[in-house]
Order: sequence, then C-alpha cells, then structure tokens
Amino acid sequence: MSNVIKITTPMDEEVVSRLKAGDRVVIDGILYTARDTAHKRLIELIEKGEPLPIELKGAVIYYVGPTPAPPGRPIGSAGPTTSVRMDAYAPKLIEHGVKGMIGKGPRTQPVKDAIVKYKAVYFAATGGAGALLSKRIKSARVIAFEDLGPEAIRELVVEEFPVVVINDSDGNDLYLQNRKQYAMPSPYYSEM
Repeated sequence: MSNVIKITTPMDEEVVSRLKAGDRVVIDGILYTARDTAHKRLIELIEKGEPLPIELKGAVIYYVGPTPAPPGRPIGSAGPTTSVRMDAYAPKLIEHGVKGMIGKGPRTQPVKDAIVKYKAVYFAATGGAGALLSKRIKSARVIAFEDLGPEAIRELVVEEFPVVVINDSDGNDLYLQNRKQYAMPSPYYSEM
C-alpha cells in the first residue's frame, strides 16, 4: 500500500506528473462541483467565447450533486456521481486547463487520451461515503448556474479530501491494472 500524498489546488503539471495510478491522495484547497448539465453550459460558454464562472487553469472538478446542508454544516452528503456522464464534455475542459477530476467509475478512451495529452489526472472518491466525505468540506457556496439546484457549480473548500488516482498522465489506468492483477482462470470453464 502506497503512502498518502498530500496536494493543494490549483494543480500544475509538475504535481500531476508525480501522481501515479493507485496513489492515495488527500486534497487541500478548492474543488469545483459540476455535473453533466453544468459541463454542457461551460462548453457552450467556451464555444461562444464568453467568460467562464470559474478558472479552469489548474482546477479540480468534483462530480457531485450534494444534498442540502443540515443545520451547522456547510453541505449535506457529497458523494461522487458516475463520471462517464461527463465524458462528452471532459476532454474540452481538460484542453482548457482542468488538471483534475473526481468521480467514480471508469472513463472513456477520449477522456483518457486528453488526460495524457494535456497532463491531467482522474481521481476516484469512495461511492456510498457521501456523509463521510462531506466532513472534509469546510465551506461551500454556489458560484454559477444556481437554477440547477444541487447540480449548480459550487466552490468547495476542502481539507484532506481523500481520493485515489485512477488515470494518470502517463496513461495508466488503475481499474485495468487491477483487473489484470486479480484475473484468474475459472475452474468451472475450460477453453475448448
């Protein structure tokens, strides 16, 4: 088991290049929340040449639609959503400076190609642990697309937010590595 690596956002290529598939990481700093509709709107703004509500350079985007904040907390449960839903938009955002994404599940090849080409990284957060993950979020405020409710873009200030590197800038994929590592021949089927 590797040691935990601590990073601070925004990220740059030097930090990204040190992160490898399988690394356990804790993040301090700012994460931006965005899901598919927010991604679509960001792409539309880019295509129109209009200003963006967030700085993409070095940004880490967390794929989450948090629940309402209970009394005394900045945010409710904040677990990751399935990342493939953002894959139609992610390569363009990576091209425009996004250095990290946090979600769950595998990514499509165009996203993995953009991660390598533009030196970015894809992290996974533990699905089903939204209540625990929310304890690492120290503040949350809506900064764009308020009409989207839970899917609005929020700026989260996080401390020691735990993730694992899935896709690194060298093209490694932890999901594929583990599939190969743990694959075993079945005693119930034989090759014919």
